[in-house]
Amino acid sequence: MKIYTFEAAGRARIGAERDGKLIELTGAEDMLDLIRRGEAAIASARAALAPAESQAYSFDQVKLLAPIPRPGKILCSGINYRGHKEENPNAVMPTEPFFFSKLPSAVIGPGAPIVLPPQSAQVDYEVEFAVVVGRRMKDTPEAEVMGSIFGYTILHDVSARDVQFKDSQITLGKNFDTFSPTGPCIVTADELPDPGRRGLRTFLNGEVMQDGTTAEWIFPLPVLLSFLSRVMTLEPGDVISTGTPAGIGYFRNPQVFLKAGDTVTLEIDGIGRLENPVIAAR
Repeated sequence: MKIYTFEAAGRARIGAERDGKLIELTGAEDMLDLIRRGEAAIASARAALAPAESQAYSFDQVKLLAPIPRPGKILCSGINYRGHKEENPNAVMPTEPFFFSKLPSAVIGPGAPIVLPPQSAQVDYEVEFAVVVGRRMKDTPEAEVMGSIFGYTILHDVSARDVQFKDSQITLGKNFDTFSPTGPCIVTADELPDPGRRGLRTFLNGEVMQDGTTAEWIFPLPVLLSFLSRVMTLEPGDVISTGTPAGIGYFRNPQVFLKAGDTVTLEIDGIGRLENPVIAAR
């Protein structure tokens, strides 16, 4: 099931896709509430998709928002694709997962503009396969991780490289406003049974810039999430991103960075497409 957060008639709603339309789900206040309610809420959502009198919208009638507009935590894995490690001359093969944070204030949805900050001339793109936590996780064994996942989405890890690499300011370089486009939906885990074999791509103005597969992961999902859960408690609705494949702009020759007027489209098999325009700060 593909579940969306969208705006219609001036109000944010959640809905699931059926036959190319959005069916409004009324059993939860928002996406976080739906996730926290667990399997009973999912069962209710599935029932709403059966032919009935549920409110239906066409996609051109609504504005899609980030599936979780303000996640509790967003944690991103660095150097988790073999190809990305190989393109980075300074990277060494990690012996355990490495993570950094994206902040909820950076989250935007499909179609919302990525704003280029005046502090950076090297704003870069990264397509990332992201996990949405479904159950509280603390010291979770690897064998129990997959049963704790609610679903999957696309996260765009926009990065200001000149800020990030200056004095190792990774938190600042990753967290300018609009630097975490997310969406277009969450695909429930049961509909993506093999997340470790998903193609993912970045298109910049229609040109392919990244073209990889999650089969390149250095640390698969059970390892990543179990590792994190031994450090901190993961809550329902937290977003864990899994790294990016080769092809980022910083390591290209010549380098490629986002500029005003660009359109960036991220695509992951089984999830969909996340597209955002790029504008200069006003």
